[in-house]
Amino acid sequence: MIGFLRFIGIVNAAIWLGAAIFFSFGAGPAIFSGAMRTLLGENNFPYFSGAIARIILNSYFHFNVACGVIALLHLGAEKLYLGRPPSKFTLGLLAGMLAITLAGGLVLQPKMHKLHDRMYSQKLSADDRAAAKHSFVMWHGVSQVINLFVIGGIVLYVWRVNNPPDTTRFVRPGKFGG
Repeated sequence: MIGFLRFIGIVNAAIWLGAAIFFSFGAGPAIFSGAMRTLLGENNFPYFSGAIARIILNSYFHFNVACGVIALLHLGAEKLYLGRPPSKFTLGLLAGMLAITLAGGLVLQPKMHKLHDRMYSQKLSADDRAAAKHSFVMWHGVSQVINLFVIGGIVLYVWRVNNPPDTTRFVRPGKFGG
């Protein structure tokens, strides 16, 4: 059973890390690439590339939450099966990443969606659109930095899943001390 649990944990961590890296360094840049600009046309590109990114970000958010919940369930299953509490570091890391992901998807992304719509609204003055663009650029930078921190956290989590601490379930730690 422990082999199966480790396998589930490793697969979840690997998929989570792969998706984060692919989205951040593959799909995300492709949405704003020259090829996408050519496909959408010069007039349509700025608005529709952002709209496409919004759709993909929504799926990415749900995927990240699912992977985080699976990781927490995996920690709980290990606790039940092995009879030891999960590492405080790993539990804190997962809870922190899940909290950051939820804040990004439920607070930051809706704010950026509204700013994106304001940037291209014909009902607003040029000054209002420029102010929305300035705010959007700032919040986009914040979201990119947060995303890099989450990727770093996922890397740490992958390391922890692949290198679990030695179990001391049947042997007390002080028994072999000199």
